[in-house]
Amino acid sequence: MAQVLEFKLPDLGEGLTEAEIVRWLVAVGDVVAIDQPVVEVETAKAMVEVPCPYGGVVTARYGEEGTELPVGAPLLTVAVGASESAPAAATGTGTASAGDGAGSAETSGNVLVGYGTGAPAARRRRVRPAASPVASVSPSVVVEPAPAPTPASAPTPASAPTPAPAPASVPERSGPVPVISPLVRRLARQNGLDLRALAGSGRDGLILRCDVELAIERIGQAAQAPGPAVATPVNGTSGGSAAGAVTERVPLRGVRGAVADKLSRSRREIPEATCWVDADATELMAARTAANAAGGPKISLIALLARICTAALARFPELNSTVDMEAREIVRLRDVHLGFAAQTDRGLVVPVVRDAQSRSAESLSAEFARLTEAGRSGKLTPGDLTGGTFTLNNYGVFGVDGSTPIINHPEAAMLGIGRIVAKPWVHRGELAVRQVVQLSLTFDHRVCDGGTAGGFLRYVADCVEQPAVLLRTL
Repeated sequence: MAQVLEFKLPDLGEGLTEAEIVRWLVAVGDVVAIDQPVVEVETAKAMVEVPCPYGGVVTARYGEEGTELPVGAPLLTVAVGASESAPAAATGTGTASAGDGAGSAETSGNVLVGYGTGAPAARRRRVRPAASPVASVSPSVVVEPAPAPTPASAPTPASAPTPAPAPASVPERSGPVPVISPLVRRLARQNGLDLRALAGSGRDGLILRCDVELAIERIGQAAQAPGPAVATPVNGTSGGSAAGAVTERVPLRGVRGAVADKLSRSRREIPEATCWVDADATELMAARTAANAAGGPKISLIALLARICTAALARFPELNSTVDMEAREIVRLRDVHLGFAAQTDRGLVVPVVRDAQSRSAESLSAEFARLTEAGRSGKLTPGDLTGGTFTLNNYGVFGVDGSTPIINHPEAAMLGIGRIVAKPWVHRGELAVRQVVQLSLTFDHRVCDGGTAGGFLRYVADCVEQPAVLLRTL
């Protein structure tokens, strides 16, 4: 007899609490193998294909594409032991969780945080058992509410517009509000919505993000409707104009939300300072041209700058560190895990080149190329995007000369590289046209003073102007 197992959205690492379904890779009735990817999700870190630890017939999917699910919510159910030619065998009565070590079902040997085949993992959320057989559940958005969440509905401020009524008359609820997602609660709170007045479209009346967004849209429509009953002022603030009215609200979520949180924390916690210098990069460009003309894999300019950075960090290790304010210690790091800022269709990401200090220029070029391509295709993993100790920021690709970037928390410094452009320059006592670049260093003033930061930047500039200086440290 087939055993129906429930596979929950696992913890994908780095403290992520939710993920958005981008694309289902299987349909109800499909036969899946152990560790076969079943869904592609997007977290605040990366796009990830999630493998299922069980083999069998898919009996239900939970969540449409574009739906955001919290960690621990059901993703799909699989009938283990069912005949591949008879998906109807999935109507067994028992439903076990993928993290519960269900019976003798064959399972994966791999483990993601939150599920696996060893000892049962601690549950992030308790999920109420379904009242009906899982096989009868249609593939719609279904997230079970926690058994007894603390009521967290925010009262409507007196200055906020009155929430629009639900399509049908919804009696005032007593007891906990059926909301499981903290994002839904926050969205309602920010817009002055009373969740008790909303009818959820999820199973058992669960309130979803789309329900809150629909109520917000109706409030906006009511505010714009003509008639004496509408008391919303046309102008936002005293002395304002109608041109300043809000036309769009863009949710800070996914990569953009993660970037916003990290940059805000960096600016809040790190007392940063910036110093900069112009450098003649003509000799560096010539050295790169000569190296590539000699044959073999091509060496990128950013790889040469990365090699210069690692040599500079060996001389000034204070900048390859982090600050532990609880222990009141500066933690100096042995290895250089070099991040580099990359702009993608999904926003700014910072992939990390591991152990950059032990890599050659060729190895660095290959790793930069691999991570850049993975970023463009959305295939970077959480591991590719975390653990950096120092960051390179090549804003010259945007055609600008200088910048004062925000440090990538919890790192201590970032080297910025402007565009390399032909400029008049005094070379060997004569005015000449040279390839000039502006270099800037933003650093955490807690880990070092200006003398150390200036020494680091001057060494980098010397290596850019005379690449032979780098030979001393190779």
